[in-house]
Amino acid sequence: MNELELDRYSRQLLLSNFDVEGQLALSETSVLIIGLGGLGNVAATYLATSGVGALVLADGDQLESSNLPRQVLYDESQIGLDKVVAAKEQILKKNSAAKIRTIDQKLSGEALFNEVMKADVVLDCTDNFTTRQAINRACLQHKKPLVSAAAIRWEGQLVSFLYHQQSSLCYECLYPSLSDQQLSCNESGIVAPVVGMLGVFQALEALKVVSKCGEVKHGVLKLFDGFEGSWREMRLTRNPKCLACSVEKP
Repeated sequence: MNELELDRYSRQLLLSNFDVEGQLALSETSVLIIGLGGLGNVAATYLATSGVGALVLADGDQLESSNLPRQVLYDESQIGLDKVVAAKEQILKKNSAAKIRTIDQKLSGEALFNEVMKADVVLDCTDNFTTRQAINRACLQHKKPLVSAAAIRWEGQLVSFLYHQQSSLCYECLYPSLSDQQLSCNESGIVAPVVGMLGVFQALEALKVVSKCGEVKHGVLKLFDGFEGSWREMRLTRNPKCLACSVEKP
């Protein structure tokens, strides 16, 4: 690390359970963030400013005025731009040394599998259930850690799957089938700070995974009630009929 980096990340380096070793691990990490909406824009910002080595940002949407209340990385002058372009532009203002690669399309099929294969950790920041299942299967196949979050109305949820260590259960065990509309804030609404809070926690989970500092629990669903300001946890169990991870596949 050079003098500028030592100064920039000095507050993180003061942590005895993070120190230079954790910072170096972070600097050598590639994080794939799929979805640059309410979750992804916040997670990408914190990871970039914390010193993650490389960010791969994937999203096929353009910025709309209705995005701005919860997608706080962007500003009004960027309305109409591809979100990945707007995100890269803003992040580089915060950390000019950040290495960012953008994908201005919805990741699917072979392209999704290839990008997951190259990443050290994957953040699922999408609001589409079909895409979430595909991301899960790609991470499971390539044994890549997955940090998934969702937020709707006043509620949010966060769950990490450490597929590089174990595959005793997966995201599809939790949600074997679900309508995409059940995940859409376009239909049900969202309170902006709730989705931002979940994005922050995704960044924190990813940072702990790659730096090996702090505990990240495999398959523990964390549920946030923004109206009450409370958290609760549920330890998930494997679905023996899961089509993604079960050894008892038909």
